[in-house]
Amino acid sequence: MMSNKAKMIVDKDFKIGEVDKRIYGSFIEHLGRAVYGGIYEPGHPQADEQGFRGDVMELIKGIDVPIVRYPGGNFVSGYNWEDGVGPVESRPKRLELAWMTIEPNLFGLNEFMDWCRKANTEAMMAVNLGTRGPNEARELVEYANHPSGTYLSDLRASHGYKQPHNIKTWCLGNEMDGPWQIGAKTAAEYGRIAAETGKVMKWVDPTIELVACGSSSLGMKTFPDWEATVLDLCYEQADYISLHQYYGNRDKDSANFLAQSMGMDSFINTVISTADYVQAKKRSKKKINLSFDEWNVWYHSNEADRQIERWSVAPPQLEDVYNHEDALLVGCMLISMLKRADRVKMACIAQLVNVIAPIMTANGGAAWKQTIYYPYMHASIFGRGTALVPLIQSPKYDAKDYTDVPYLESVAVHNEEKGEVTVFAVNRHLTDSLPLEVDLRSFGDCRLIEHIVLEHDDLKAANTIDAPDRVAPHTRGSAAVDGSRIEATLGKASWNVIRLKLA
Repeated sequence: MMSNKAKMIVDKDFKIGEVDKRIYGSFIEHLGRAVYGGIYEPGHPQADEQGFRGDVMELIKGIDVPIVRYPGGNFVSGYNWEDGVGPVESRPKRLELAWMTIEPNLFGLNEFMDWCRKANTEAMMAVNLGTRGPNEARELVEYANHPSGTYLSDLRASHGYKQPHNIKTWCLGNEMDGPWQIGAKTAAEYGRIAAETGKVMKWVDPTIELVACGSSSLGMKTFPDWEATVLDLCYEQADYISLHQYYGNRDKDSANFLAQSMGMDSFINTVISTADYVQAKKRSKKKINLSFDEWNVWYHSNEADRQIERWSVAPPQLEDVYNHEDALLVGCMLISMLKRADRVKMACIAQLVNVIAPIMTANGGAAWKQTIYYPYMHASIFGRGTALVPLIQSPKYDAKDYTDVPYLESVAVHNEEKGEVTVFAVNRHLTDSLPLEVDLRSFGDCRLIEHIVLEHDDLKAANTIDAPDRVAPHTRGSAAVDGSRIEATLGKASWNVIRLKLA
């Protein structure tokens, strides 16, 4: 066991910020089996009258997902939203160039909004700024949100949706700096079209919020000049700037893999600095917040995806089978966002079902929870309230890409309404447990509700259709509370949720 103890001090007055529940959002793209065979599979034994899979719906409700981004992703840059509305039998089949498949358009905007209502979630709708522009975007807002009395709002009513959908959150395109993107743009080209598109969208509905595209990842050569130029051009129209980042353990170096959330920390801080620089330059009172609307582990399925035959319908694309260490990094990434809850106001784990997802299904068969389902669920359910500054002392290690990596990654959230404090903690040490002392000095006496632990002896253990519970949490954690002090031992390579009731 490690000789060094980790210590954390948490004070109720040292607030990072309120946690916006939308930080626990997700993403459904017309890609692979996310829609067809994922959330939507008519004829499945558990499908409802609209073809929505009930077993999948229950697993999604178990996470309490507050917002879901749709319909893409790379897909949106070649998508005509009109293809997905109206009588299903007259909708066109299209070549889908982002993922080299055929899109049958059996599921579109109205089906998605029906699904959102049943799943108790809201929509984050993306507009196509690859092959289209301001005109099609304003028409989509009119179709979706205008009450009645115009061609497009009445067209929606004729499709069976008299009441407007009132979609409040909109993405101005997707990853527009990526050369893989249909209609990729320079920062100046994108900043201008984003400004003009945002302008007319808000003229149609002044109540909406808009997310401008940031760089496609931390590794883009354009980062962070892209953010500075784009925000300079569309600062008045944008409310958020997006961040996208995926991590993988391609080198089979688990200690380095678990340190990668430190890169996420610096990514978030750089985007905040860049947005604040543009604010200062413009002498603006408005602060741009962050929408981390694509994040996850993604690398397992890369080789399998190269084998997929072009022009098939809903092939099994991007179907990463996640293992225990992936769940630990997902936990660290959630903590990373909570540590900047003052500015990260929305986030979407990409994606929700089958495609690099916490939930997997078999067509016509079962649905099950991947390893990453658990930290995501725990954070969403127990991580609502005010994120508190974690003053941490921890033993550290050096990895290939990062130095001074703390073995303890942790944050606490105070839910004043429920009278609870939740400590989320990852022990990054691969072989040793970590003694932890948490000082909640300003909270007075506390009582332990439970100490949930996700751990496994095999970092590569995964959940499959045949063994859906191989990696699953238990409540046998060691945490003990004495007044306002917690003593716990965090098992090697473990995700921990320590829940406390305040006196």
